[in-house]
Amino acid sequence: MSARPNPLQWIAYAYGAKLPEAQHEWVRNDLTGRFATPRHLIRAQFCFLPIYLAFYFGFGGDWWIRALMVLLAAILAFVYSVSYKDQNRVRRLQQHGLGNSPLTQRQLADAALAKQKYEAAYAARREAP
Repeated sequence: MSARPNPLQWIAYAYGAKLPEAQHEWVRNDLTGRFATPRHLIRAQFCFLPIYLAFYFGFGGDWWIRALMVLLAAILAFVYSVSYKDQNRVRRLQQHGLGNSPLTQRQLADAALAKQKYEAAYAARREAP
């Protein structure tokens, strides 16, 4: 696997920047490998961190009211990041020239296995006149 990005590169990557060619395998694993969904959710929440801090420190009131405001924003960001996970994955893969399938490596392997089972079960029907 290629080298991991340094912290500044990862922050830029989290906000949508393209990583160098040498790190494209890391990007592929990040987007389609094991634990791709939790990594996506963490990356998405990281991008909202400045907004959460602005909500907490930028408004007056009791600490618990500000904390609930941040919690509401975090829940909303979580819902949207889950909803647009596949579109974000495809966009990042296309940006790095790594294809355009929204499926993870595990989902692709499961689909290939299901196709093999289907073809084995129905191959005789296809060959019969």
